[in-house]
Amino acid sequence: MTDCVRITVARTAGSAPRDTGTQMLVWADRTEGTIGGGALEWQAIADARCMLSDGRSSDQRTIPLGPSLGQCCGGSVTLVWERADVLDPAPRSSLWIYGAGHVGRAIVHVMAPLPDFDITWIDTSADRFPRTDVTTLVAADPSLVAKHAPAQADHLILTYSHDMDLALCHALLRHEFASVGLIGSATKWARFRARLAALGHSPAQIARIACPIGDPLLGKHPAALALGVATSMIDRQNRKTKDRTA
Repeated sequence: MTDCVRITVARTAGSAPRDTGTQMLVWADRTEGTIGGGALEWQAIADARCMLSDGRSSDQRTIPLGPSLGQCCGGSVTLVWERADVLDPAPRSSLWIYGAGHVGRAIVHVMAPLPDFDITWIDTSADRFPRTDVTTLVAADPSLVAKHAPAQADHLILTYSHDMDLALCHALLRHEFASVGLIGSATKWARFRARLAALGHSPAQIARIACPIGDPLLGKHPAALALGVATSMIDRQNRKTKDRTA
């Protein structure tokens, strides 16, 4: 029998710290992941370690998030404990990021730890990438690899070249995608719209590209752009998850 317990949030009602499907692993001397909730998690970990000691293989319990846990969420969480040493793979959205400059690095720094995104990072030479755990791809012409992205991938275009940016927009408009975001000013986007129209793309197609990206209220610093982009993508991902589970 495995010496690890997997804890899964099986159901939630009312206000809860994490969503259904959230998991963590508990060993006698360490943990991986989090189900959130502070006192809830500490109690769940203690219960998992009791299972490791007494030999039980599974358990399930609905826990009110109220005064007994020192919490005021007002909801409840149903947890499942089971002997397992891996987390169930969760569906992840494919995110392709073109450009490893300041903004690209800031966005990857924010997005890489999130469990909902599988990142492919593209630039023209290997020395443009910092050390990273995400998948990197070197391409002299990134627009030629865009067609190999999954049909429902999200794309962020952040390269050092306007010509490269335009070529990527052109390539992606000829390919299936979930979303495309382009870094740039309103002036840049006006020029791109005209050039993309001249390349044969309809106004409706061109309008699927979001430019500028980020939240103007946060400013233009790379970290601020990254926060705005990440917030937008997390919101869209959460809405997709709710649609799947509705």
